[in-house]
Amino acid sequence: MAEHFDLPSTIAILPFRNKVLLPGAVIGIRCTSAADVRLVERELWQKKDLEGLIGVVPMHDSQASEQPLSPRVSGLQSIPEATGGGGREFSGAARVPSGLQPPLDQPTGAGERIHWHPRGVAARALALQQHMEKVTGRVTYTVILEGWCRFGVQALNACDLYNTAHVTQLDYTKSEMEQAESDPEVQVLARQFKSVAGDLISLLQQKHKTLESTKLLLETAAAHRLADIFVASFEGSFDKRLAMLDAIDLRKRLSKAIEVITRHVQALRVAEKISSKVEGQLSKSQKSVLRQQIRAITDELGDNDDDEDDVVALERKMQSVGMPANVWKHAQRELRRLRKMQPQQPGYGGSRTYLEVLAELPWQISSEEQEIDLVAAKEQLDSEHYGLAKVKKRIIEYLAVRKLKPDARGPVLCFVGPPGVGKTSLASSIAGALGRRFIRLSLGGVKDEADIRGHRRTYIGSMPGRLIEGIKRVGVNNPVMLLDEIDKTGADVRGDPAAALLEVLDPEQNKTFNDHYLNVPFDVSKVVFVATANRVQTMPAPLLDRMEVIELPGYTPEEKLCIATRHLIPRVLEQHGVTNRHIQIPEPMVELIIQRYTREAGVRNLERHLAALARAAAVKVAESEQSMKVTRDMTPEASQLMDHWRGGGGLGEGGDVEMEVEAVGISGQKVASALMDLEPLIVDEAMLEVVLGPPKFDGKEAAERVATPGVAVGLVWTIVGGEVQFVEASTMLGKGDLHLTGQLGDVIKESAQIALTWVRARAAELKLPMAEAGSLLKDRDIHIHFPAGAVPKDGPSAGVTLVTALVSLFGKRCVRADTAMTGEMTLRGLVLPVGGIKDKILAAHRCGIRRVILPDRNRKDLQEVPAAIIANMEILLAKRMEDVLHQAFEGGCPWKPASRL
Repeated sequence: MAEHFDLPSTIAILPFRNKVLLPGAVIGIRCTSAADVRLVERELWQKKDLEGLIGVVPMHDSQASEQPLSPRVSGLQSIPEATGGGGREFSGAARVPSGLQPPLDQPTGAGERIHWHPRGVAARALALQQHMEKVTGRVTYTVILEGWCRFGVQALNACDLYNTAHVTQLDYTKSEMEQAESDPEVQVLARQFKSVAGDLISLLQQKHKTLESTKLLLETAAAHRLADIFVASFEGSFDKRLAMLDAIDLRKRLSKAIEVITRHVQALRVAEKISSKVEGQLSKSQKSVLRQQIRAITDELGDNDDDEDDVVALERKMQSVGMPANVWKHAQRELRRLRKMQPQQPGYGGSRTYLEVLAELPWQISSEEQEIDLVAAKEQLDSEHYGLAKVKKRIIEYLAVRKLKPDARGPVLCFVGPPGVGKTSLASSIAGALGRRFIRLSLGGVKDEADIRGHRRTYIGSMPGRLIEGIKRVGVNNPVMLLDEIDKTGADVRGDPAAALLEVLDPEQNKTFNDHYLNVPFDVSKVVFVATANRVQTMPAPLLDRMEVIELPGYTPEEKLCIATRHLIPRVLEQHGVTNRHIQIPEPMVELIIQRYTREAGVRNLERHLAALARAAAVKVAESEQSMKVTRDMTPEASQLMDHWRGGGGLGEGGDVEMEVEAVGISGQKVASALMDLEPLIVDEAMLEVVLGPPKFDGKEAAERVATPGVAVGLVWTIVGGEVQFVEASTMLGKGDLHLTGQLGDVIKESAQIALTWVRARAAELKLPMAEAGSLLKDRDIHIHFPAGAVPKDGPSAGVTLVTALVSLFGKRCVRADTAMTGEMTLRGLVLPVGGIKDKILAAHRCGIRRVILPDRNRKDLQEVPAAIIANMEILLAKRMEDVLHQAFEGGCPWKPASRL
């Protein structure tokens, strides 16, 4: 930068929006807009030896704010395009001006007003580089500018695409500069500036060893020249840079520069003080230096507060939860270990998480139990569950014992039954009657013992077991915990979850339940455990021994009808946003759904079919409402406005106008009343076939399938309740072999062998036609098939059914279509008792079968069958196989008939 330069009276202006260039400072820009490109081409690129000179004038908009900018910006920083100052990228520093002098104003194309500062800096190009985009062919420039001298803007003119200005030079002439430098005040300020500037360079040299040239420049150059350079290098505030630009007087300029440099020197000395304090406390880990620096900064600012220390807060939380003495001792030892660790160490996170789990467990927090009201509990059970008298009675007994002795070690109730009979909701009702919180743990598919006991802390990602995690989540140590699907736990190389549950459910052991993750005892004896299962056959005997099994058989059709009308239909209608005004489902139609569309022990499929009807009603209501809305909007007035808008009649060009058409002639209240006046959808048989499809069951299956000899109807029990099972037998030429199909188990295969042996041994007594010609199996094979081959089948209760099918085949007589049977038999022909009697009788009743043959020793199980079912059916008891055959065929057999109930 020259001491003095004769500035031309007119100069091209390059606006710096929200940026300032000072004399002696160097800045790099990239020009991309058409105005800037044209200015650079004419004023700089076409000049020889970079002799071109342009003026740089700061400008700012009304949205600019006084915010500091870092003094050095590496790279190029994009600036939004505005009038004459857009499309340009800067490397350097600048910020928004505050307008120290009355600025020149110029509106932009967007209606925004741009403020031109009345002073600027003449600049020369130190380097120029031209770029051309390959795709568009557009030319851009990269320019390195050096500030030269200050000037004042007298008038701003438009020239082609860019602006020019009449300017006057503001810097001192050579004689004026000599006179100013001889001023004693200026000399004192110059020495003070060089002193603080030297201190700044010395502090910076401790970290940067490349400031020798700057130090040499400080010793040789004049102070007023260095003032602009130092402010441009170290001051990030646009206001202060703009004030420096306006400082024509040397005293004012040096004072501002001294203020800026002094502030930076103080900031560096504080940082050095903090660094020196931290270096004396360095540990072996290099990363811990950062942590020490944070502490030192906090001490310097005076914001250090021990109460905010996370470890201290964690310790206070652990003290407040009331841990037992042995657990607290263990937690303190772990806490001391945590204090000695650095957050960057691998075990810090795991140790901290472990202590947080200990602090969050409800060691002494319990739900305040309300006094048990047995009458209210009974009313709640009756309102939420229909039927299940035996189950409700046992729950009331359980609550009565709890009322008399709250700390009694009650049994673990296990509700066993098919899906959809209300096992889970019963457990929730118990929690409501006790006034305790309820939590459900699903154990279906759990095969890892660690899911119950937790993972040991030596494993990565270890966590507590589901039991402890559930208690922590519910926040009390005495909730009602439902162990759902307890019969579906598995076992593999990772352990047996059922074995882990033995400790949980044993009242003698669960006082000191030891989770592998906690590694300290936790008392779970206050938890009320309730379990659910579909079958008990898959459960280990020791686990079953720790629970009281309460069986929930399937519902009768009458019970399903009451459940549907009282609970399912209101709930389904509410879930789908319709009411009885929109749809009505008569009881005969509900009975039809139960008989023809569902054959299940529970009511889940029934609820799904009712939901399908509710959805059909919802569609009708929604369509009616939508059609009414269309009719409301398309009133004559609204139609005229719409046509006017489409034609562009003064509502805005291009249709880019939002228009709100209000309803004309119909108010919201009238629309609501109109919807209320819609005729309800009354469900009938035709609608059932439209919505649900054709009936799945017609009640004629048994009669059609037993119309030929060799077919008998059996009753079996599955995890979803009782089912009707057909047994088919056929004979053909062969070698006397027995073929069994239908995915059968070993037990049922043995039953088939026993049945065939019994029939062959008594062929003559039964007067079978084939027995008169010799052996039953001479040159003949027997094939017995159980339909539904995709379903596995096993168990002994098909023995009597197999014998009946074989006698029907060989005797060429059809079994009665209205008769089903169940029971196990021996080689001597004795009929042995079987299980699942109620479920089997209900299954027969659902299929329209009215005669059931049972073992005589199952007489006691008939007490569990509802009286209404017994009254509509004929129950036949058999002691021997001959009794079964006598009741299974029309006309009977030559043996004494069985007694009827």
